[in-house]
Amino acid sequence: MAAAHDDEELSRLAGLHGVATSYSPAPDRTVAVSASAVVAALAALGVDAGTPDAVRAALAEREHELRERLLPPTVVRWAGTEGPPDAFAALPPGTRLRVETEQGEERDRIEDLPAGVHRVSAGAPDGRTGHAHLIVAPDRLPAPATRSYGLLVQLYSLLSRRSWGMGDLADLAELAGWAGRTAGAGFVQVNPLHAAVPGAPTDPSPYRPSSRRFPDPVHLRIEAIPEFAHIEDPEDRDRIRTLLERAERLRAAVLDKGALIDRDAVWELKHEALELVLGVPLGPGRQAAYDAFRAAQGQALEDHATWYALAETYGADWHRWPGGLRDPRSADTARARAELAGRVGFHTRLAWLTDGQLRAAQRAAREAGMPVGIVHDLAVGVHPQGADAWAQQDHFAAGMSVGAPPDAFNARGQDWGLPPWRPDRLAASGHAPYRHLLRALFRYAGALRIDHVMGLFRLWWVPQGSPPTEGTYVRYDAEAMLALLALEASRAGAVVIGEDLGTVEPGVRETLQRHGVLGTSVLWFERDWEGDGRPLPPERWRADCLATATTHDLPPTAARLTGEHVDLRDSLGLLTRPAAEERAEATADAAEWLALLGSLGLLDTPAAGPPGTAEEAEIQGVHRFLLRTPARLIGVWLPDGVGDRRPQNLPGTWDQYPNWRLPVADAQGRPVPLEELAASPRLRALLEVLREEAGGEPP
Repeated sequence: MAAAHDDEELSRLAGLHGVATSYSPAPDRTVAVSASAVVAALAALGVDAGTPDAVRAALAEREHELRERLLPPTVVRWAGTEGPPDAFAALPPGTRLRVETEQGEERDRIEDLPAGVHRVSAGAPDGRTGHAHLIVAPDRLPAPATRSYGLLVQLYSLLSRRSWGMGDLADLAELAGWAGRTAGAGFVQVNPLHAAVPGAPTDPSPYRPSSRRFPDPVHLRIEAIPEFAHIEDPEDRDRIRTLLERAERLRAAVLDKGALIDRDAVWELKHEALELVLGVPLGPGRQAAYDAFRAAQGQALEDHATWYALAETYGADWHRWPGGLRDPRSADTARARAELAGRVGFHTRLAWLTDGQLRAAQRAAREAGMPVGIVHDLAVGVHPQGADAWAQQDHFAAGMSVGAPPDAFNARGQDWGLPPWRPDRLAASGHAPYRHLLRALFRYAGALRIDHVMGLFRLWWVPQGSPPTEGTYVRYDAEAMLALLALEASRAGAVVIGEDLGTVEPGVRETLQRHGVLGTSVLWFERDWEGDGRPLPPERWRADCLATATTHDLPPTAARLTGEHVDLRDSLGLLTRPAAEERAEATADAAEWLALLGSLGLLDTPAAGPPGTAEEAEIQGVHRFLLRTPARLIGVWLPDGVGDRRPQNLPGTWDQYPNWRLPVADAQGRPVPLEELAASPRLRALLEVLREEAGGEPP
């Protein structure tokens, strides 16, 4: 077949369904996508474009549908705007409206509606009828109440002397309580805590979860569950003591012997302990709270728990289950749910317990004086074999995977192995899965970081079996997605941070800023790319952002300053240029930044001192620089506070590097438990710099 941009009818059909026929990796360059990618994306949207005749028929059908419909499936009304939304202004004179508000009222007009997602029915004089979801939302999301700094940490890496081999939610509460009261921090940002796909080995990446709506019980502190103290059976108490001893050995292996974090071993212990703890009856108050949680979460929770119960029996890939069980609404699934009622109840309780400890961590943060508290991370998608993909399969595009097109950093593009939501099905449901996901996360988040926030606008769809170069962009209703984000964030009083690093479509950052979504600015990427390419002076940084020195996917600051990140990539065969060339560029990059810091008087390096003193001063200087920017939030990568050299994740590796399995460590690679972190003179000195200078309005 000819290239998509040469086929006018295919291009028109694709455009009417939000499928791109070209993309621009740079402002001065446009690349046509293959016709096969366009046809595959349309097929995933239920549109047959396999032949010229099919294209003409589908085009005629779509044009007729758009011409004849009264209302689009979803309409947005921003609070404070004058007049009705365009979709309602275009209705034929005499059209009658009936509104069912989210609050349960019935009205006959769309003016003066409360914030919420409402159902509108329209009847035109010519007999046509239509229905729409009307989202009424604040024009802007909540802003940070005050300028503040906070800590960034991967929770699993934050072990205390009480955790069971990986950081847990009680550790998070401890860190927040200490950082808020002692160090004046305003927030703690963590990795996604979504539920993982079970199995051995479990995929350690927190960005490929089974479910984004429900959290992972591996993060539970077992001893903090109230029923733990009421295990009375002597045999069960003996088993608990044995489990605690095994947990102590597992923890010591990581903290004292340098072993990697073993999530599967941690879960094996916790799972066995939870079987005992959940055998203790709930008291009346706890039972009432549990019942309320189940009622509030409804069918989604039942589906989630059912998937995990079925996975225990049939394995974690629902595509391999007996035919009837692949459909969450089938009679076979209903029977299996009844037969496995005990296991379904077990997993329902786990979701409730984890939700409770997450909310307790946020309370601890706010009680410690943090204006934001815990910043949770929303992954861009879910594992194709997991609970969400099974329960919401009607909303996912079959045969497609999310990724990224080729760019200057990766000529082959990327395939993340995550099934994308279908924009048409989302719109038809009023974006219900997305709305309920946000509401669930905001239950316990002071702020939400959205990974790859550009995905609210468009995603790169890769047909399964094809390389990422053979994909195309598919557009989403960004206005509806942003309106729901503003609605749910405002109800929760929560801030939203968008991860908008890398290539961003023109206008996206401006739209996000206009609605109050903070961006992400990382020191090493902030250069005058439209000018001389030199480091961007602090006063020229954007204000509406979280400013940091690094992220979980980048080298720690010490490694960046010394060039050790190049040595690591060289040792793993990841360099695309000669090592000497890469080292020279890294050295020049660091030197240029240090020169700017020095010229601004931000480096307080003593003439002599113990080893590492100069490095500590440079890292402090980097954060003084961040404080000179107008950024509303400043983030400190917690491992930077103790000189850790190792990235938590090294993109481009799988088993060559221990991604997502490293505890926070010092400059020598020795693991540092939470108790030592809180007492570390080096970390305290860095945080004192931020405590003294971060408060108040930005310069």
